[in-house]
Amino acid sequence: MELPALKLPQIELPFDIPVLLHPPIDHFAIAIPVLVLLIEIVNLFLKKRAIGVLTFSLLIIGMVAAAAAYLTGTVDGKEAFDTLTQAGKEELKEHKLLGTYLVIASAIVVIFKLISALTRKGLLKALYLLVLLAFVAGILKQGKDGGELVYEYGANVEIVKTLKDDLSDCKDDLKDAEDEAKEAEESAKVSTPAATVEKATPPTPAPQTKESSLEDSQAE
Repeated sequence: MELPALKLPQIELPFDIPVLLHPPIDHFAIAIPVLVLLIEIVNLFLKKRAIGVLTFSLLIIGMVAAAAAYLTGTVDGKEAFDTLTQAGKEELKEHKLLGTYLVIASAIVVIFKLISALTRKGLLKALYLLVLLAFVAGILKQGKDGGELVYEYGANVEIVKTLKDDLSDCKDDLKDAEDEAKEAEESAKVSTPAATVEKATPPTPAPQTKESSLEDSQAE
């Protein structure tokens, strides 16, 4: 199932985001929601208010991490896009789209957590846990897709980029060699017919003079 196209408004930052900052930030964006889910499951039995405050704080940090992962991913994606195959480019576009949805979803999870904490109703608590579970599932899928971009398509892997550059240079050299061979073959075809005509034409016999004709008749 393909997600509908969605685009977040561009944010002009007062600083440049360095390349390859996306992978380390991803670890926080993935680990924090998973940790919160585990703590919330434990807190179903403990029912400690302090734990609820802790998970709410962690979700705020996770929301910031999700936004940071989106911004750094945009930078890394632009850097990697031209070096990817067509299949890799399509995978990167899907990865970015899901990341956009997850940024919004991280804020929705925080809102549900706040509502469930304020109302303390069991139904809202259960609904919050379902939303959190769906969010964690989306985060884990996003992490899996990001791994495929790196390990299958070589996104932002320096050695892959170097090998592709070398391969491109070899293809250019091969094309130049083929063009030169074709030009040499055409030149050979142009010069060959003239030489063939010269060899194939028999020498023309010299015309006989009257004296030579008279000598021949006398000899007879």
